Amino acid sequence: MKQTIQLRLGQQLTMTPQLQQAIKLLQLSTLDLQREIQDALESNLMLENADDADLNADSDLANLRSQTTDARVDNELHPERTAIPDELPVDSNWSDTFDSYSAPVAAAGDTNFDPFAQQSRPQTLYDHLAWQLNLAKFVPRDRAIAEALIDSIDADGYLRLDLADLLESLDDTELELDEIEAVLHRIQSFDPTGVAARSLQECLLLQLAQLPPAQPFRDHAILICKHHFPALSRNDLDDLRRHTKLSPEDLGQALVLIRSMHPRPGTLVADIRPEYVIPDVIVRRTAGEWQVELNSEITPRLRVNADYAKLIRRADDAPDNTCMKTHLQEARWFIKSLASRNDTVLRVAAKIVELQQDFFDYGEEAMKPLVLRDVADSLELHESTVSRVTTQKYMYTPRGTLEFKFFFSSHVNTASGGECSSTAIRAFIRKLVAAEIPNKPLSDNKIAGILTDQGINVARRTVAKYREAMGIPPSNERKRLA
Repeated sequence: MKQTIQLRLGQQLTMTPQLQQAIKLLQLSTLDLQREIQDALESNLMLENADDADLNADSDLANLRSQTTDARVDNELHPERTAIPDELPVDSNWSDTFDSYSAPVAAAGDTNFDPFAQQSRPQTLYDHLAWQLNLAKFVPRDRAIAEALIDSIDADGYLRLDLADLLESLDDTELELDEIEAVLHRIQSFDPTGVAARSLQECLLLQLAQLPPAQPFRDHAILICKHHFPALSRNDLDDLRRHTKLSPEDLGQALVLIRSMHPRPGTLVADIRPEYVIPDVIVRRTAGEWQVELNSEITPRLRVNADYAKLIRRADDAPDNTCMKTHLQEARWFIKSLASRNDTVLRVAAKIVELQQDFFDYGEEAMKPLVLRDVADSLELHESTVSRVTTQKYMYTPRGTLEFKFFFSSHVNTASGGECSSTAIRAFIRKLVAAEIPNKPLSDNKIAGILTDQGINVARRTVAKYREAMGIPPSNERKRLA
């Protein structure tokens, strides 16, 4: 085969580094974006935070003036302290001559001071139980058993280890199961009440037993949990009324007392630090119209360091000069990509608020069906771009902090030929369940019938799916005594 040279003309879509960086910033969440900005500030010498630079300049000037004033006053009041002596008197302490060290405190106007930065790790249930174990008096043998039991308690406060297996693992021929039971009863008296229970029934009985005897309906509640727990778990009120011989009023009050107990006592002790959501945009109602603006606290003002930029010599190909040129170009790309991200997020948020204005005015029941393509077509963006913008982005509104994805939902056809969003249907179901009669809760079929009468064509299976998604139990478990 003869080899030849051919010339072809064609077009090809290439992902440039600038485009890759813009796409990466667009899909980052608020916390990830802040980390990305911090990494860029640390790695690129041309980038600087305009807010920090201005604040540092003002702070340096104020500190210089303060130090000058303090030094003048100190020289006037204590002229003998202007110079540090070579040696202190043998019968004196350092604090007699110089100020002692004190822990740093937040300066006036310092918004970056975190009072919780010096906190130790969060306390766990194991730490709380081990602390009580150290305060209790146990013989060495019982202490070893207690440590093994505490180590087998999960975060909810339940003992997940069979006592027979624990007896085998301790490898003590003289140890008997009764001794482990006795140690377990002592641990079950620890705080929180109901800890180290082996089942929900035992957990409720432990909590009820520690109530004062004068507590109203305490004995009735213990009777129900001890002898009729299967009927209680099924919420079979007729069976409970028939076997306990209690009046409807007494039975209802006993059930209220049982429901006031905590089914997972271990969660009352665990020191779980809250995770706060930082919104990307803020929605406010101004002059009768909904306005959308970016949250200025999450995106600092970045700029190119003018002092370093002046050091670049255009025609110099030295390694240092080439490195500075590269950093300058990357800094400009990063600032441009960040501005493009903020503009796209703001445009998408404003379009969502415009399309879901009825939700902001009237609530979830007025939510309209919305898909990503509707926003993409309105803004002339690609659907994948809108998907990246709405992922892990949050909006602060008068109705709460909501994720962008919250405003997108499927639809169900109505009798009039229109559409109703799934979010609105969930709101209708929640409203119907909240208003139902306690002793005659609405079944899924009944709720579907009510929605059909209102013009919303929804099947019973759809109602059951939405109800389970909202964590609402079925009608037999929602039944209460009037």
